[in-house]
Amino acid sequence: MLRRIDWRLVLPVAVLLFIGLITIFSISPTLFRSQLIFTVISTVLFVIFSQLDIQTFRFYKLPIYIFSLLGLVFLLFLGIESHGAVRWLDIFGFRIQFSEVFKPFLCLTLAAFLADRQNISFTTFAKVLGLLVPVAFLIYKQPDLGTALIYILTTIVTLILYGFPLMWFGIGILGMGLSFPLIWQFLHEYQRERVLTFLHLSNDPLGTSYNAIQAIIAIGSGMFLGKGLGQGTQSTLRFLPEKQTDFIFATVSEDLGFIGAAIVIVAFIFLLYRFYVIFRDTDELYTKVVVITAFSLILVQFFVNIAMNIGIVPVVGVTLPFVSYGGSSLLSNAILLGLVSSVGSMTRRKHVLEIR
Repeated sequence: MLRRIDWRLVLPVAVLLFIGLITIFSISPTLFRSQLIFTVISTVLFVIFSQLDIQTFRFYKLPIYIFSLLGLVFLLFLGIESHGAVRWLDIFGFRIQFSEVFKPFLCLTLAAFLADRQNISFTTFAKVLGLLVPVAFLIYKQPDLGTALIYILTTIVTLILYGFPLMWFGIGILGMGLSFPLIWQFLHEYQRERVLTFLHLSNDPLGTSYNAIQAIIAIGSGMFLGKGLGQGTQSTLRFLPEKQTDFIFATVSEDLGFIGAAIVIVAFIFLLYRFYVIFRDTDELYTKVVVITAFSLILVQFFVNIAMNIGIVPVVGVTLPFVSYGGSSLLSNAILLGLVSSVGSMTRRKHVLEIR
């Protein structure tokens, strides 16, 4: 069983998990215990999904998509409310964020839809966006703009890598620009404030700009070697908000310095490169698109979180995969990693058979 696991895929993730766990432990031993439990569960899920033949999921794309929509509708009425948002379900005493856990399954649905059509046409392009709209809208209504944007950006990056003309995306961006005044009316007040904060970071340093400014201060104060685990003033003295989730990269940078931040970035580069190698080596269209979608999902979350921490995109509430605190995110990414590992192991077995 373990021989079927792609260990070159696991190694950079192990580094990210280790850095995440020791950073969370320095913040709160209680949070560390919870994260450790979810790490163990996620490891089991990774092993299980790495042994599956992902071709099976291709034939269940419609049930998976419908179940996801129904789950998101169900969540709006019966989910657990916290901090003004309804995003969680209580399962055996654990809070699970539905939209997080179903990311890899919706990736499988997108891959199956594209692979079944096997063409680059405007009709296919429009249908993919049509499938995305209700999912993104239901997540936005929780409200969870950050996760909705992750779904949207992941789909866009996947379609670009799949080969759809860039001109179509340019037309879409132009259309969004023209309709921005209308979109602005549908944003919640705090979401509007985040956009305005990004455009004018110094206008309200003790109010709407506070989170972004504190993150930038934390990253800069770590300098080259960092202040040491648990020694960062921004995180330890609670100047830095959401230091274990959205702004954990700032916490890592303050505690472990440029070296720690560089290790995190290099680990992600190795992980994404391994995704590319698996994509390159597999010949079957569906598995190729699964890996493209997984690559896009990790890349988007990685980029948005770090960009948010250093102040080059608005704060939208996106966690750093495998590093940030959060059981739902860990479970989701472990399943995704297992699926990609399964593709890699199938490709290796096929090549061995061909050599023989």
